[in-house]
Amino acid sequence: MNPTLVAVVLSLFSSVAYASAAVAQERLAARSAGPDTGTLRLLAQGAWWWSVTLNASAALLHVAALRYGTLTLVQPLGALTLVAAVPLGARVAGRRVGAAEWRGTALTLTGLAALLVTASGSAPDEALSLPQALAVAGTTAAVIGVLARGARPGLRHATASGFASGVASALTQTVTVAATDRSDSPLSAQVVVVALLVAVFSAGGLLLSQTAYQGGLGAPLAVVTLANPLAAAAIGLSLLDEHLQGGAAGLLLALAGASTAAWGVTTLSRSAPGPAAPPDGPADDDHPVAAVLALESGPAAYEPSMVPRQSGSGHLTSL
Repeated sequence: MNPTLVAVVLSLFSSVAYASAAVAQERLAARSAGPDTGTLRLLAQGAWWWSVTLNASAALLHVAALRYGTLTLVQPLGALTLVAAVPLGARVAGRRVGAAEWRGTALTLTGLAALLVTASGSAPDEALSLPQALAVAGTTAAVIGVLARGARPGLRHATASGFASGVASALTQTVTVAATDRSDSPLSAQVVVVALLVAVFSAGGLLLSQTAYQGGLGAPLAVVTLANPLAAAAIGLSLLDEHLQGGAAGLLLALAGASTAAWGVTTLSRSAPGPAAPPDGPADDDHPVAAVLALESGPAAYEPSMVPRQSGSGHLTSL
């Protein structure tokens, strides 16, 4: 089977799982935004572990996609998370998908299609050397430290989360390629050290996104979605000998696709800050998907039992 097709299909399933986890994380983040709550309290809540399980499932699918597709192909497909969030968010709110959401979805898919043409290729066979991996980790840790220095949650934390997740994906691809290289031991020093770095950056990205979502899901999720492939693509193009198809024309097409996808992601993620409407109130059709997903942007969140029952399959697990 074509490795590009396999990578795209795996990325699609991964994005659906990530979208569900993002909704769950934002709801729980809203509840932990008070002065007497914090990240450590989340560990005592079973609902938080459910969101972690969703993220873990999505991560496993993402790892599999990285085995069949390059970073410049797989990472931009992370924008499918927001595309998947459109029907999920509409289902949660018991409403139809709005015109702005359709527009954002169309723009995102159009941009991703252009990137798919230019970034498709054979399965990856290059891996970062151990010194390269350590250099990437050290540089990224320094950048994250600067970005996350502010106490208030916001776009700086979201950017740091995107960088951490993007670097984790780049390092993950190194682990998968090196571990399946028959000329070397699957438990070599390179594999073990880089795998530990993957765990650190993955956990850091999760906690940073949890912090960023305390201010609402919309803008932070967009920044995470855009910063992630930016960091990964930079590593792939500069250190892993990845390249775009089609020469100068391919580069122009990729830039146009990236701009269109970014426009679509921004459209899907745009929402007004502030408390959400009451659970039984009408949905705001003037705001795209994040206004639906950010159901509880205030510190006082309602309990799941207070939400009226919906026909059909109901809503996603509330945190």
